[in-house]
Amino acid sequence: MTKICNLNDIKVNKSLGLLVSINGTKKPLIIVRVKNNVFVYLNSCPHVGTPLDLKSGQFLSHDKKNIICSTHGALFQINTGQCIFGPCKNKYLETIPVHIDNDEILLTPT
Repeated sequence: MTKICNLNDIKVNKSLGLLVSINGTKKPLIIVRVKNNVFVYLNSCPHVGTPLDLKSGQFLSHDKKNIICSTHGALFQINTGQCIFGPCKNKYLETIPVHIDNDEILLTPT
């Protein structure tokens, strides 16, 4: 199994951006921690494919309730990746399946 990072590498209600090898290809990921849950998405806006980072590794809106795209200000629900505001409304970020085992965030085999 591929380890992405440790759960404690991400503070509660914070995000992290990492480049991870998935099936031999390096992919930029968004990881958001909410309590002891993590949500992982491909760092690519469904509108035009640009990275979402406001600043390197910072993906959350000011109130920390949504993921925000730095290009057009689109807002995505943290727990589903669904766009709720912006030019890609009702589209989704690409989910990367993961699970937590012994405080390690691991890719779930597909």
